[in-house]
Amino acid sequence: MKLHEMQYTEGARSNAKRVGRGHGSGNGKTAGKGHKGQKARSGGGVRLGFEGGQTPLARRLPKRGFTNFNRKEYAIVNVESLNRFDAGTEVTPELLVESGLVRKELDGIKILGQGELEKSLTVKANKFSKSAVTVIEQAGGKAEVI
Repeated sequence: MKLHEMQYTEGARSNAKRVGRGHGSGNGKTAGKGHKGQKARSGGGVRLGFEGGQTPLARRLPKRGFTNFNRKEYAIVNVESLNRFDAGTEVTPELLVESGLVRKELDGIKILGQGELEKSLTVKANKFSKSAVTVIEQAGGKAEVI
């Protein structure tokens, strides 16, 4: 180790400001809060989104539609991208994540029928489009719903 490579041990130094510890610290007396007022009091301040009594932005904007909290979001894979696997391979969601075709499984995997499939594969997924099933079966493979 050289002098210019030396480092402090992790957690040995803190950069937290010690407020209210005398005027020599630079944050003494009023502890960086100024004089009086709501924000100077203990527990003082306003809640998130409060605009001083003015109607907040969240209430001024029009609201439309709704968000379905039961919605399932599927990771999508097109049939043409399955050509990277060897013929006779059993393509599972785990294999798709491992190979990098899918970043995250989300609520499941859906296979779509875009492109051509040149190899016969056994594909296991949560959902298939009708066109994907026909493309997989034309190539001599099987589409199995998990």
